[in-house]
Amino acid sequence: MPVRFAAFRLLAILLIAAIGGLAISHIVQPAAAQERVERKSILQLLFGGGTTAKPKPPAETPRTSRVKKPTRSAVAAPPPEPAIEKLEDARIILVLGDFLANGAADGLSEAFAKSPGVVIVDRTNGSSGLVRDDYYNWIEQAPTIVEEVKPSIIVIQIGSNDRQQLVVNGEREAVRSVNWLAEYERRTKQLIGILRARNTPLLWVGLPAFKSPAMTTDIVALNGVHRKLVELAGGEFIDIWDGFVDEEGKFIFTGSDINGQQVRLRGSDGINLTQAGRRKIAFYVEKSARRLLGDAAATGIAAFSSEDFPEIFMPPAPGENAAAITRTMPVAMTDPDLDGGSALLGDMPASASLVRSPRDIMVIDGVLPEPPQGRVDNYVWPRGNR
Repeated sequence: MPVRFAAFRLLAILLIAAIGGLAISHIVQPAAAQERVERKSILQLLFGGGTTAKPKPPAETPRTSRVKKPTRSAVAAPPPEPAIEKLEDARIILVLGDFLANGAADGLSEAFAKSPGVVIVDRTNGSSGLVRDDYYNWIEQAPTIVEEVKPSIIVIQIGSNDRQQLVVNGEREAVRSVNWLAEYERRTKQLIGILRARNTPLLWVGLPAFKSPAMTTDIVALNGVHRKLVELAGGEFIDIWDGFVDEEGKFIFTGSDINGQQVRLRGSDGINLTQAGRRKIAFYVEKSARRLLGDAAATGIAAFSSEDFPEIFMPPAPGENAAAITRTMPVAMTDPDLDGGSALLGDMPASASLVRSPRDIMVIDGVLPEPPQGRVDNYVWPRGNR
């Protein structure tokens, strides 16, 4: 009996559970369109289990909108200025020397770029000097160059490559020894004589300091030789030393340019020059060159031809109609009337009047005109007080 009762009880529970599940399915049915629910079996309803937790959706990270960085529009570079055409009869500045002189020639070309009356001719040799005449002999080459170019001014800078032994009477002499200095002075004097043979103005540019202290010491001695001999020959020695050292006289890589701005003047080797350094050397030379050239170094000069003034340069060709020319009569400088007038500028004839003015009455007759009534100088008593 107890067993039957238990079975009957279990059957009743299953029946109730089935009816309940069917009712639940009918209740949830309207929401099936929105959310699909997984059906559970009778065992799952009785004993539970079988339900797995749905994984949580990943958290949405807020999207950050990228801020577009402002882009700078590239500034168009200004067009290069057109090169100024040089005049046919432009004055020539001839530049001779070693690699430093080559830099000076570049700087001078920039300095006189806008001067149509000046042309820079570069005839330098970078590795040359006065010691190694077996490599390049300036004493032999200079006369030919001067004869060919016919310069108005000669600029030379040489000596940076001369810190070498000199062969004197078959013997090699050390740098700055007595025999070395004597032979070096002889060669320098001979070259100066060649360059000054036609009384052409000579601008001898001194050498700057170098990074090596030993080299700088030798350069100081060479500058002394050059200055003494150039000035004796009537040339001009241009000292650039202070432009490439500091206040204590020491070598510098960076210094003031021609505009006073701090720039790099020397290369990393302490020997060569930057473009700013080259322009600075040319700045020292430019002042003396402009003084010697005068108006020829101006930037606003131009050449005139017969096409500009045909009446001045040449008469009209036979058979051609000459342009009408308005001519004036000759004027004698001793003629007091000059161009026919005897009155000064601004002098106008007095207008004729039948009535004398108050001024004429006062000046000629001495009679003052009666002041108007009410003025401060009208001393007439009022009529009522008379």
